[in-house]
Amino acid sequence: MTRPISHAFFIIVDLLRGAGEALILLFETLLLLPWLWFKRHQTLRQMYVAGVKSLFVVSIVASFTGMIISLQTGLALQDFGQEDLIGQVIVVTLTREMSPFMTALIMAAAVGSAMAAEIGTMTVSEEVDALRVMSIDPVRYLLLPRIVGFSITVPVLSAYASLLGVLGGGLIAKTQLGVEFVKYTNMVLEVLKTETGLKDIWVGELKALIFGVTISTISCHQGLSASGGAIGVGIAVRKSVVLSFLNVLVLGYFVTTIFYR
Repeated sequence: MTRPISHAFFIIVDLLRGAGEALILLFETLLLLPWLWFKRHQTLRQMYVAGVKSLFVVSIVASFTGMIISLQTGLALQDFGQEDLIGQVIVVTLTREMSPFMTALIMAAAVGSAMAAEIGTMTVSEEVDALRVMSIDPVRYLLLPRIVGFSITVPVLSAYASLLGVLGGGLIAKTQLGVEFVKYTNMVLEVLKTETGLKDIWVGELKALIFGVTISTISCHQGLSASGGAIGVGIAVRKSVVLSFLNVLVLGYFVTTIFYR
């Protein structure tokens, strides 16, 4: 009994230490935001890498997510003769929860893992140490443009995913549920014009921003913590994806609880 308890204790201590180091890393990055102007080209490049190159995957996932939600929910509403409300269900579900959530997961797996691998490779090959020897701050040189660029891109892609999901849902509503596209569009616009609809939009974008900051910080921290050659880089990549997924789930729950309790 003693060995499993002690093993669990060390795991918890390791997680807490890693969380503390990641928070310190994020704080250091925030302090360096005045240097962002000098890193604008690198930041734009990171936004291109994170955004444009992920556009195809996000488009496919967002479209089919809206179509699946529309079909499954629409069939249930059809039993009560309320299929005309499908537009309201789609826009609320996507803007409030699904779009930021699925965008964050895609970005964590596709971009966060690559970020951790890139920085991890530089760490194990002692390139990061070489920057320190030359009095170049690795956080300012490597992490600032990556964290800022990634954090800006996730909310933009989340809004794009919401748009595509609503269009995909409208396609299914028209072809499978017999709801006219004009009626569907009017319902969506009516929901978005209300105070609750506007709240759903900005809460969803806030979630996406929090997810973006969290994923990029975890990925960069795991990359800087890599050791032991190629195996260590692989471990860092795996841990960055797993921790990003877990944090997205936990933070998504708490943000929803705060604003919709």
